[in-house]
Amino acid sequence: MSVKNRIQKLHKILNQHNVSYYVYDNPTISDYEYDILLKELELLETQHPEFISANSPTQRVGGKSLSSFETIKHSIPMLSLANAMNQNELEAFDVQIKKFLNTNEKIEYIGEPKLDGLAVELVYTDGIFSYGSTRGDGHNGENITENLKTIKGIPLQFNSNNPPKILEIRGEVYIDHNDFKKLNKQRLQNNEKLFANPRNCAAGSLRQLDSKVTAKRPLKIFCYGLGLSNGIVFDNQKQFLDQLKKWGFPVNHHIQLGSGFDFLKEYYNQVEELRSNLLYDIDGVVFKVNSFYNQEILGNRSKSPRWAIAGKLKAQQAVTKVLNIDISVGRLGALTPVAKLDPVLVGGVIISNATLHNEDEVIKKDVRIGDYVLIQRAGDVIPEVVKVIQEKRNHNNVQFKMPNHCPICNGEVLRIQNEAEYKCQNKDCIAKIKGSIQHYVSKSCMNIDGLGEKIIAVLLKNNLISNFSDLYYLTINEISQLDRMGEKSAKNIISAIQNSKKSSLDKFINAIGINHIGQNASKKLSTHFNGKIDLLINSSRDELISINEIGDVMADSIISYFSDENNIKIINQCIDSGLEFHNLEINTQTSIFNKIFVFTGNLESMSRSEASQLIEKLGAKSSSSVSKKTNYVVAGKKSGSKLKKAKDLGIEILNESEFIKFINNINL
Repeated sequence: MSVKNRIQKLHKILNQHNVSYYVYDNPTISDYEYDILLKELELLETQHPEFISANSPTQRVGGKSLSSFETIKHSIPMLSLANAMNQNELEAFDVQIKKFLNTNEKIEYIGEPKLDGLAVELVYTDGIFSYGSTRGDGHNGENITENLKTIKGIPLQFNSNNPPKILEIRGEVYIDHNDFKKLNKQRLQNNEKLFANPRNCAAGSLRQLDSKVTAKRPLKIFCYGLGLSNGIVFDNQKQFLDQLKKWGFPVNHHIQLGSGFDFLKEYYNQVEELRSNLLYDIDGVVFKVNSFYNQEILGNRSKSPRWAIAGKLKAQQAVTKVLNIDISVGRLGALTPVAKLDPVLVGGVIISNATLHNEDEVIKKDVRIGDYVLIQRAGDVIPEVVKVIQEKRNHNNVQFKMPNHCPICNGEVLRIQNEAEYKCQNKDCIAKIKGSIQHYVSKSCMNIDGLGEKIIAVLLKNNLISNFSDLYYLTINEISQLDRMGEKSAKNIISAIQNSKKSSLDKFINAIGINHIGQNASKKLSTHFNGKIDLLINSSRDELISINEIGDVMADSIISYFSDENNIKIINQCIDSGLEFHNLEINTQTSIFNKIFVFTGNLESMSRSEASQLIEKLGAKSSSSVSKKTNYVVAGKKSGSKLKKAKDLGIEILNESEFIKFINNINL
């Protein structure tokens, strides 16, 4: 197969995987296999730049930074929607539509969840993504083409043998709740400012002048609207949406077709109930007359179409009183002010606490004990105070001040330079110890089932543990003697603790709680140090900084953590208890099981460590030296004596491109 044909085949495979993943939520290959294919494509395009096309899956990483966005005029205005604030107004909308169309027959409607994201327009020429823009003022938007290309759910070339000459598609870009929480957690670990909410994050990400920044944000899209089309005709909205899905565009799964006001009412209530279970924010429902012919008859007002309306859902906000401002102490000693509220129902949930984040946030919003405040809750995001209702303030309410001493242990509290947080300085603070143990046993760390917050508190209270390493030395008898704990429960906990002894180094690094080091950084460290904790402990600052995505702050934090003799003692106690790190799931059924690979020279598409991981997952082994037992030598650029020795011994030699194809064929 020629290089050009292989590149085209890789385009097809990778694009189909994106469609299966983002449109049908049913991936056809694993992420691991996807990454191998993408690396092969990147390497082939590097070696043969004449075959790189604008619609290649490799072109999603972001282009050159811009100094500003140019303005793009929409062929057909992106109008806003009129609002219906309740079901009576929805009924009035239905009556008005029938009156305008001069019919007593039930009108066919499409109902769609109204996403709280950023509206965009995608323009395709002959099935290839040409450019994209924001909604802007409805008539003119900003050219954000390079940023939109980074969103994997947007096809760079859609699946059609006979695409229309021009097709404009409208959609909503958003970030789901899980990705938003992960993103903010990562920013917190990196000492970066947190995003306020998913919508602001999505909007800000799309307006980055450097699209490489956008590429790092977990943006998604649902497509829902038709702009200008040339070369294809649709009869109605349902037909258009069905065709979008066939072409590989993500379309919301909760869109429904129905008739008459009964459908409007039913769908409105259905989405209202569904709202709290969705993984993304919505602020209403949208109803559109299904027939495009009828839409044309109905036409537009100056700012909104007559044939569509947005039904606003009940606001997930409420006003309540601040009864007190408590201080929560985290596992790293950070003091977080929390508003204790007069309990109030918000979005179907009784809210009695709301985070105030830090002192700067309290001062900015001027929240005081006794104030009435507007609080909000979106999905499962922690409730927060939006603003103070100044008109209801009692002027005797005093301004809030952070304490000088920890409310848990009375230790000294200091505000760290260049940080927003105040931190307890007492290493023996029980809140810090409790938090560190809760973190250690959590699912994303050592995943010790059955050790909840209450049981950990009881274990600490009874002096059975003082740090997370003590968990490995607990006995069934000790646990079963505790209040409300029988022998069966004790056995289950001990079993879960024992099971956690076989883990991976990245989970352990995440679990021990190094400041600024989360899941992603832990994986990077584990990979770099080949699963060996002693190499990490004894690493230098220069070596740490050389690791991709490990910066100065993170490196300093790692050095500081392992410079503490008590931390080393606790880690050694864990290892002495029998803790083992098994970092790779090895496939013993492959043709290269137990084969030995040696990597030499500079690889372009991956590091030697990453290449070693690839073959080790397939049951092979990597070695640093060439011998008669070596089966394959993978030679990158500037290969030296190892390559010569391999030739002398008659060992099979693969260049980087051949190696990737070789590995890829094993997995396909």
